[in-house]
Amino acid sequence: MRRACKCHGLSGSCGLQTCWRKMPHFSLIGQKLKDKYDGSPKVTGNNDGYSLIPEANSIKPPSDMDLVYTNDSPNFCKPNNKFGTPGTVGRICNGTSMGPDGCDILCCGRGSTKQTFSVKEKCRCRFVWCCEVICHMCIVQKTIHTCK
Repeated sequence: MRRACKCHGLSGSCGLQTCWRKMPHFSLIGQKLKDKYDGSPKVTGNNDGYSLIPEANSIKPPSDMDLVYTNDSPNFCKPNNKFGTPGTVGRICNGTSMGPDGCDILCCGRGSTKQTFSVKEKCRCRFVWCCEVICHMCIVQKTIHTCK
């Protein structure tokens, strides 16, 4: 939260000032949380019942502002009935993307299969006055990638 203020008065004389607490942009909050998540250590509770001990000796003890975890996340690449996760086998992915929607990440390194097929869809649509849209039907080649 940050402080934001606005001046009131004749010709901006700031005879009266109104201030409030303002949230930062949502994208900034998300980025800060992701940074904390990426750097979060696995910890166990100390015998005193108050402090946390990092599982790895090379990590400094966390502060009150650090994000920590005690259990490893489930492996979402494989099906897990306990957590209700279906895994990523058969999931459609983006074969050209290097981002999180790309086949390399979504398919967990198992690779993907490429399928090309023909689809009929509306094309060359035009608006006819008044209130009608007329389209042609075109055959288009579509390619999808699915995780192995």
